[in-house]
Amino acid sequence: MISVNDFIPSKYKHSVDQGNFQWSAPSNIALVKYWGKKDNQIPANPSVSFTLNNCKTNTKLAFAKKADRDYFSFDLLFEGQPKEDFKPKIKKFFERVEIYLPFLKEYHFTIDTENTFPHSSGIASSASGMAALAMNLMSLEKALNPEMTDDYFYQKASLLARLGSGSACRSVKGQIVVWGNHHNIAGSSDLFGVEFSRPIHENFINYQDTILLVDKGEKQVSSTIGHELMHNHPFAERRFAQAHENLDKLITIFETGDLKEFIKVVESEALTLHAMMMTSMPYFILMKPNTLEIINAIWKFRKETKTPICFTLDAGANVHVLYPNKDKEEVLQFIQNELVGYCQNGQYLCDQIGKGAVLI
Repeated sequence: MISVNDFIPSKYKHSVDQGNFQWSAPSNIALVKYWGKKDNQIPANPSVSFTLNNCKTNTKLAFAKKADRDYFSFDLLFEGQPKEDFKPKIKKFFERVEIYLPFLKEYHFTIDTENTFPHSSGIASSASGMAALAMNLMSLEKALNPEMTDDYFYQKASLLARLGSGSACRSVKGQIVVWGNHHNIAGSSDLFGVEFSRPIHENFINYQDTILLVDKGEKQVSSTIGHELMHNHPFAERRFAQAHENLDKLITIFETGDLKEFIKVVESEALTLHAMMMTSMPYFILMKPNTLEIINAIWKFRKETKTPICFTLDAGANVHVLYPNKDKEEVLQFIQNELVGYCQNGQYLCDQIGKGAVLI
């Protein structure tokens, strides 16, 4: 069984004075939700997600050797401008991963990052951002250790990304990614995300995700605090067991293409996530009135047209509308006719399943 010690390197065989890499990494949307974690960003339950294609972060990492090796040294640019308020999170990330990347204090880094989707649009940019940064750092480590295998490269990149933002470990690979130990998925691990390697029915090829931006403001309760509130939560243990059960159901669903069962699992997971928030102490609600309006409109449309459309939610008010590629035209017409009015400034983003991080 793989342990964290397998990712602590011995001496590097090569040296690199300066250079740069550039990676893009996508966001992802969980179908079975991860909510609650143990120490060191270990999930309390397994999760599975669709890797997205269009909503991604592009990050360029430039690096140059420095004389003083007693501290982390980096500049951070967001869309070409210095972004000081991001720096504490990067510093904390470097502190967490230094044991796995012992070269970090040897270089000054310039991290230049931008999103293809609007910043603060309520889409988890920490997942794509941390995954893109992890990929760049692994490219530098591979330059220091060229014998590194691809499997090791991607597993370690996912492990590093997890230490920046838990769900970021699911943004390294595509198209469906599992994170967390699960008895029916070979190779699954709490340490990193793995590609779902079982057969996938054609119904899920190019599956669509249209993201309705209900509220682009900052959440009143952060996900970090929300995860912590699962400690001593009265329904926590049952919830963790439910996640395993729903992941088992999805294994079968992905193989058979049963969209009715897919809808049941995915919508139940979304509502359970928010039920955990509403029943924690202190309790909180991240859905907005328009979130509920959209959900009810989706249910009504599905009942009337038999179109296999469903919703899921992250830890926020925005709604991810999921549907097969063959129904794209009909669903987009429905969104434009009936749902856009519930979106902030009429904004929504069209996305679909993607293939993970890419070297640019």
